[in-house]
Amino acid sequence: MKAILLFVLAGLAEIGGGYLIWLWLREGYSSLLGLAGGVALVLYGIIATWQVFPSFGRVYAAYGGVFIIMSVLWGWGIDKKTPDLYDILGAAICLVGVTIMLVPRN
Repeated sequence: MKAILLFVLAGLAEIGGGYLIWLWLREGYSSLLGLAGGVALVLYGIIATWQVFPSFGRVYAAYGGVFIIMSVLWGWGIDKKTPDLYDILGAAICLVGVTIMLVPRN
């Protein structure tokens, strides 16, 4: 349960931070949003170190899959871009991949 919570918190920090920087640089919003985005991205890096899995590479690869899923949900909820069949299928494939990567082994 702790691992899932950390994946979600890190995902929100990473995607939210990137989104704030996007708004600043691409949409002309205040540089304060860019600064807040930078802080969120630093928090993302810190949160990831709290993960229970011992391997940096495996954790970050798993985060990549989780973030794909969360990004599709972010786009749907925040940007109001409804995912199509290919978005859903791609996210489902990523979820399978993350599950395989995180299976406990010796």
